[in-house]
Amino acid sequence: MSTQPKQFNIHEDWTVVILGFIIIGISLFIFLPEVPVFTWSNTSDLFQNVFDSANLKILFTQFLYLIAIGTFGTFLIGKSIKYFLFTFPIVYLLTLIALILAGNSAIKSINLEAVIFSLIIGLAIGNFFKLPDWFRSALSTELFVKIGLVLLGTSVIFSDILKAGSLGLIQALVVVLSVWYFAFWLCRKLKVDDELTMMISSAVSICGVSAAIATSGAIKGDSKKLSYVISIVLVTAIPMMIFMPIIAKYFNFPEEVTGAWLGGSIDTSGAVVASGSLVGETALKISTIVKFSQNVLLGLAAFAISVYWTYTHNKSAEVLESKPTLSVIWERFPKFVIGFILASLLFSFFITSEVRDSVKDSLKNLQGIWFALAFTSIGLETNFKDLLANNSRKPLYAFLLAQLFNVIVTLIIAYFLFG
Repeated sequence: MSTQPKQFNIHEDWTVVILGFIIIGISLFIFLPEVPVFTWSNTSDLFQNVFDSANLKILFTQFLYLIAIGTFGTFLIGKSIKYFLFTFPIVYLLTLIALILAGNSAIKSINLEAVIFSLIIGLAIGNFFKLPDWFRSALSTELFVKIGLVLLGTSVIFSDILKAGSLGLIQALVVVLSVWYFAFWLCRKLKVDDELTMMISSAVSICGVSAAIATSGAIKGDSKKLSYVISIVLVTAIPMMIFMPIIAKYFNFPEEVTGAWLGGSIDTSGAVVASGSLVGETALKISTIVKFSQNVLLGLAAFAISVYWTYTHNKSAEVLESKPTLSVIWERFPKFVIGFILASLLFSFFITSEVRDSVKDSLKNLQGIWFALAFTSIGLETNFKDLLANNSRKPLYAFLLAQLFNVIVTLIIAYFLFG
């Protein structure tokens, strides 16, 4: 079966900006989706809380909400609505399973994120069952994850970061620049291809998965390579989340230093919160500030990368023997970053704190569900064998060595600024 695009379509990046602000507008002025319950500790809790009729109604409403937004987005980008309507309920059901697993009290105690279970479930099904080509092509991974990134902007509040002081911003800037350049240099030395080099450098230095996705959008990268980098980020985040607090306690690092170290080294925001919680309240606060500070740099980094990529990989410019024009740079610029920045500016300077507090839980839930849907889709379309293939070893080595450099450099900078 074929999934031929329709005549009418809008660029996917503009589509997610439109969808993101439709969701924000609905939340602010029309309808605030309720947050479903996934917390449970035993079978009795599971049926009383998660499978309670009221909660099932919330989940069904959420399903209708998400499929309506997704269908509109599928129409705008010109993909097959028919196949989206067939695949989305399956992806949503698998994602619910991941969210329920992550809601277990034992799992929550070690702060494993739902997206990890989403990825594992997707990988298991995608690798043990042969999915038809039309099903894989109908998956809307980038649409889902970019909507989540636009909504992420609503939680990046500049005033909160500035109130916490400039040290977090200074550390974020120094770490991002130094680690990014080292990772870039290392990938070149190991002869990793250009697309993977850019994704790995950004993932290690800025904010893991979000940075890898933003970079892939900036350079219009291959989705399989993006899936590979995301898988590495999530797999390595787990041992870092567990062992870094243990190391900090063993060597008796001050909580401020530990928090800055964790926030600057660990790639996913959830893992940062989890590791900070294992150390103490001060470490949690500092780690969150540092991670948010790095998130603020995401938009600027994506813009810089898109300009660099245009200057170094634009064939038309080579023919003209001139620098790429502003129109070429604009054409390559990841437009969804504009949505991220606008959402952050809106919630930082134009929305009152009272309104922000009233909608933040719902928007955070929507952001999380879009990310979880994306990771389920990533798993379904990723061949696990590719992660172990011989030609994948060099990017893996590059990522691990760059992450080790990140851990060491960030600790030194954390001691200098917070010690």
